Amino acid sequence: MWLKPEEVLLKNAFKLWLTEKSNDYFVLQRRRGYGGEGGGGLTGLLVGTLDSVLDSTAKVAPFRILHQTPDSQVYLSIACGANKEEITKHWEWLEQNIMTTLSVFDSNEDITNFVQGKIRGLIAEEGKQSFAKEDDPEKFREALLKFEKSFGLPEQEKLVTYYSCSYWKGRVPCQGWIYLSTNFLSFYSFLLGSEIKLIISWDAISKLEKTSNVLLTESIHVCSQGESYYFSMFLHINETYLLMEQLANYAIRRLFDKETFENDPVLDDPLQITKRGLENRAHSEQFNALFRLPKEETLKEIHECFLWVPFTHLNTQGKMCISQNYICFTSQDGNLCSVIIPLREVLAIDKTDESTKSVIISIKGKRAFRFNEVKEYEHLVTKLRLKCGTSSTRCNISTEVAVSSGSATPSADPEAQPLTIQKECSKTVSTEALMTVFHPQNLETLNSKVLKEKMKEQLWNILFSECGRGISMFRTRKTRDLVVRGIPETLRGELWMLFSGACNDMAANPGYYSEVVEQSLGTSNLATEEIERDLRRSLPEHPAFQSDTGISALRRVLTAYAYRNPQIGYCQAMNILTSVLLLYAKEEEAFWLLVAVCERMLPDYFNRRIIGALVDQAVFEELIRDHLPQLTEHMTDMTFFSSISLSWFLTLFISVLPIESAVNVVDCFFYDGIKAILQLGLAILDYNIDKLLICKDDAEAVTVLNRFFDSVINKDSPLPSSVQQGSNVHEGKSSDTTVDITDLIKESNEKYGNLRYEDIHSMRCRNRLYVIQTLEETTKQNVMRVVSQDVKLSLWELDELYAIFKKELFLSYYWCVGYSELKHHDPSLPYLEQYQIDCQQFRVLYHLLSPWACSANRDSLALWTFRLLDENYDCLINFKEFASAIDTMYNGNFTEKLKLLFKLHVPPAYTEITKDASKGDELTTEELLYFSKLHVSRPANKKKSELRKPSSAKGNIDIQAYISKWQEELLKKQENIRDLPRMNQAQFIQFSKTLYNLFHEDTEEESLYQAIAVVTSLLLRMEELGRKLHSSSSCAQEISAAISAAEGTSVENTESFLERKAIPRKDEHQWSFSFEQILASLLNEPVLVRFFEKPIDLKSKLENARISQLKSRTKVHISW
Repeated sequence: MWLKPEEVLLKNAFKLWLTEKSNDYFVLQRRRGYGGEGGGGLTGLLVGTLDSVLDSTAKVAPFRILHQTPDSQVYLSIACGANKEEITKHWEWLEQNIMTTLSVFDSNEDITNFVQGKIRGLIAEEGKQSFAKEDDPEKFREALLKFEKSFGLPEQEKLVTYYSCSYWKGRVPCQGWIYLSTNFLSFYSFLLGSEIKLIISWDAISKLEKTSNVLLTESIHVCSQGESYYFSMFLHINETYLLMEQLANYAIRRLFDKETFENDPVLDDPLQITKRGLENRAHSEQFNALFRLPKEETLKEIHECFLWVPFTHLNTQGKMCISQNYICFTSQDGNLCSVIIPLREVLAIDKTDESTKSVIISIKGKRAFRFNEVKEYEHLVTKLRLKCGTSSTRCNISTEVAVSSGSATPSADPEAQPLTIQKECSKTVSTEALMTVFHPQNLETLNSKVLKEKMKEQLWNILFSECGRGISMFRTRKTRDLVVRGIPETLRGELWMLFSGACNDMAANPGYYSEVVEQSLGTSNLATEEIERDLRRSLPEHPAFQSDTGISALRRVLTAYAYRNPQIGYCQAMNILTSVLLLYAKEEEAFWLLVAVCERMLPDYFNRRIIGALVDQAVFEELIRDHLPQLTEHMTDMTFFSSISLSWFLTLFISVLPIESAVNVVDCFFYDGIKAILQLGLAILDYNIDKLLICKDDAEAVTVLNRFFDSVINKDSPLPSSVQQGSNVHEGKSSDTTVDITDLIKESNEKYGNLRYEDIHSMRCRNRLYVIQTLEETTKQNVMRVVSQDVKLSLWELDELYAIFKKELFLSYYWCVGYSELKHHDPSLPYLEQYQIDCQQFRVLYHLLSPWACSANRDSLALWTFRLLDENYDCLINFKEFASAIDTMYNGNFTEKLKLLFKLHVPPAYTEITKDASKGDELTTEELLYFSKLHVSRPANKKKSELRKPSSAKGNIDIQAYISKWQEELLKKQENIRDLPRMNQAQFIQFSKTLYNLFHEDTEEESLYQAIAVVTSLLLRMEELGRKLHSSSSCAQEISAAISAAEGTSVENTESFLERKAIPRKDEHQWSFSFEQILASLLNEPVLVRFFEKPIDLKSKLENARISQLKSRTKVHISW
C-alpha cells in the first residue's frame, strides 16, 4: 500500500528494522519479529507488543519502503505491506518506473519532490472511491490494512471505524484496537507474545450497554451467545457506543426484517456505510422524531441562534435545524419553546444589518419569525432563498409580532384546497368527523360540563392569538399544560393532526387517500377478511359504529391502509385506534393519523410479531426497575408487567379505559409520543402500589388493576351519558372511589416528566436486540423440538447444526444484498420455513460437514443431495430437510446410508453432468444453480398440484396445503425399499464411481476396491440371466467372459469396462438393478459393511465447521 510520504529518522530504527534490499534511492525493510532471520526472541516480542498497542504507519505493517537521497539522514516512508509478495510488487514497480527517471535530475531536492509527487498521485488515484468519505483518508488506509491483516475477513467486509481501547480478560485489561465493520465487531491485541483476537457478528449480539463498577469506571458490555465481553478506556466512549448501537440494530434489521430494510434507501448498500453517514443518520432520526417530520427528511444544517418570542418579549437561545423541506427551532430547554416552519409556507426571507445578524422568515397568514445572532447569516439567507425560490419581503410585515390579529384560520388555509379536490374525486369519502354528526353541540342545553368545555376552547383561542395557529405555531410549556387538561372536542382532530405531523403528510400528498380508496375497493385478501370480521367489534357501544356511516368509513380507512402498506396489512388493535380517530377527525385526516402512528410514532407495532410493542414493554420493565424498585422486588416474574401492559401500548389505553377518558391519553400521546404512555403506565402502577404489594399471585394483581381502570372517569367530559362507558358504572358512587383522568395524567407528568426522548430511544435500541434474539431463540427451540423427533442427533449436535445452518444463510446476506435467490425472512411462515438455503449455500455446508466431502465428485454429490431434499422444487431446503440428510450420513445404519446413496443416483435427485459443462470435478456457482433448477426427471406419479409449496404470501396462508404436506411426510416414513425405482446402466456406473471415490485414502482402500469389483461382477452375472431372454447366447458369453476378466483387474479397468457397456446397441436389452439386488450384493462383503457402519465423530466435525465457516468465505469468490 502506498503511503503519504512522511519523514522517518533512522538513528535508532535499525534496532527495530532489518534491511532486505536497497539501492541509491530506496530501502526495503522488514520489521523484527515478523518471519525471516533475526526477528525472534525478546526483541521480536517487544516489537509485536508495540505494534499492537501503538498506532503509526511503521507499526502497522511488517514491511516498508523508504525513499532516501545520498548524504541525507532523513528518509521518507512511501509504502508498506502486510506480506513480502505485496511489498515486492511495489519495489519492482519503483525499479521499473521510477529508477530510470531519477538519473535525469540535477539535485537531490528535485528527486525528492518528484518521488513525493508521484506517490501522492498514486494514492489519489487508488483512493478515489474507497476513502473519499473518511475524515482522515491516510490514517484510515493504515487501519484498514491492519484490520485486513489481523482478521482475514473477505474483501467485501467494510470497515466503518476503529478505536483504541482495553478488553478485559477476567480482571486483566488487554490494550488493543476495536474495529467496527458492517457485519462484525472485532478486537485485536498483542502483548508480550500473547495474542487476543475476537470476531463477534452484530446479528449474534443480544445485549449492548454502557456499564460501570468498582473496577471499570465506564465500559461497554457486549453479550453474544451467552458470552460477555467488556471494553473500556475509550477516548470517546459515547461516540463509540452510539456507533456500535447503530451497527448492531442495522444488522438486526437487515437480517431479521429485510423487507423493511430494503425500503430504506440510506442503508440499502452495506458497502456505502461510513462513520460520518451513520452519525448523520442518527441526527436525522432524532430530528424527525423530535419535530414529527416525515421519515424521508434529512437534517442538513444546524445553527446556534436566538429566536425572538413576541409574547414573552424575550430572545430564546436554541438551535435552528434545517432539512430539505422544513426549518425548525428548539430551545436549549426543549420544553420552553419549539417551532416548525414548512418551506411550502414561506413567502420571503430577509436579513438585517451586521449588528444583530438576524434572519427574518415571513410565512403565509402575515406572520414572521426572527432568528438573531446567526453565524454566517448572509450565506444562510442566500441558501434558504434558493431552496424556497423566494426573494426579500416587499410588503411591510412587523417582526415584533409573530401573529397578526387577522391570522388565517384553518378553514381558510390554502392547504385545505386539495381536500376539496379530493371530495370531488371520491364522493364516498366522509368529509366530517363522526362526533360532529352523531353528537352536535346543542347551545340551548348548556350545563356545567359544556361550560367547562367552552372555557377550554377559550383558553386555546387565547393561546392561538399569542402563539399562532397551524403547523407553525409556537409550542411552549403552556401548550403542554393545556394538552394535559384535555383538548376540547371541537379542536381535537385539528390538534391531533398538528402535533402528530400528519398534516405534513397530507399536505405533501394531495389526492392520495381518494386514489388509494378507489384502488383498494373490491380487493379481497386475508387483511380485508380480518377487517370485515372486526368492523362491528370496534367501539360497538358508540352510536357512530352502530350505523352504516361509521362502519363504512372505518372499512375504507383500514382497507386503504392495508393496501398502502401490505407489509403491515391489518393487525388487531388497529380497528380500535382508527375508530377513535374517526370520531374526532375527518376520514382522510384519520387515514394520515393512522399512517403517522403505524409508521413513525409506534414503529413495528402493528405486524405479526408486534416487535415494537414488545420492545416498549421491555423499556417499561426497565423503567419499573428504576422508578419502582419495591414493586420489582415483590414481583418474582417481570413478565407479568409485559402481559398486562401489551394492550396498553397497542391501543393507547383505549381498550382498558372508558372512551371519554382514553381520548385524553391520546391527546398526550400525539403531543409527547410514547413517553406519555410510559409515564402514565408508571403512574398507574405507583397509584396502586400498596395493593399490588400485598397481592399473592398474578391473577390477584390483574384484578386490582382492572378495578382501578373501572374507577377512572373524566368528570369534565361533555359527551352524553349514553355514550360514556363509565357513566353507568360510576353512577351513585362517591368521588373517593373514582379517579379523574386529568388528575392521573397531571400526576404522571409531575412524577415522571423528566423522562427524555434520548433516553427512551437508547433504551428502545438496547432492548430491541434482546427482544429480537429472544424471538429467534423461540424459533430455534420450536424447530429443534420438531426436528429432534425424526433424527438421532443429540440436542447439542442439533443446536450446533442449526447455528451453522443459520450462519451460512446470514453470511450470504452479509455481502450479497439483493441476491435474487435469497428469500426474505418471513416470520409469518411456520418455524421450519422461516430460514431456507439454496444449492450454493448447501454446497458450502456439505463441504464443511459431510463425511463424504472427501470424494472427488463432492460437488456432484452435494448437488444430487440438494435435489433429493428439494421435494417441492422451489430450489430451497429448510433445516429439517438438511438435518435429516446429515443424520443419515452420520447415524444411519448400513441400509439407510446405502439407500441414501442409491436415491442420489436415480431420479429425481440424479441429473447427468457432462464433462463440457464442468471443469474437472468442480462446479461453478452458475452451473450448480442451473443444475439445481433442472427438473426434467420429475416422477410421473407426482402431480403438479402435489408439488406446490403451501402459499407463503402474507395474508394468504393455505392451511390445507400444510395439512397435505404433513400427511405426505407421515407416508414417507413408511416408505418401502421396494418402492424405489430401478437404477439403469449410466446411473449404476456413476454409483460405482461414487463408491470408489468414497473409499479413497481409507485404511482398507485396496480391500474396498476389490470388494466393489466383486459386487459389480456379481450384479452383472445376475443381470446376465435376464439378458439371455432378450439377446443371443454369443453376446451373453461375451459379457460373462468380460466380467470374469474384470474380477482380477484394477479399478480403472473395471470402470472402463462398465463405461463401454453403458452404451448398448439398439438391439441390446437395457439392463438395470433394483435397490434390493444392490443391497444383497454389498451385504456379502464384510469390508463394505464395516466401512459404512464405523462411527464418525460428528462433534469434532461441527466444532471445526464453526471455526472454519467464516474463513472459508475468504477462499470462495462470491460471484453473485
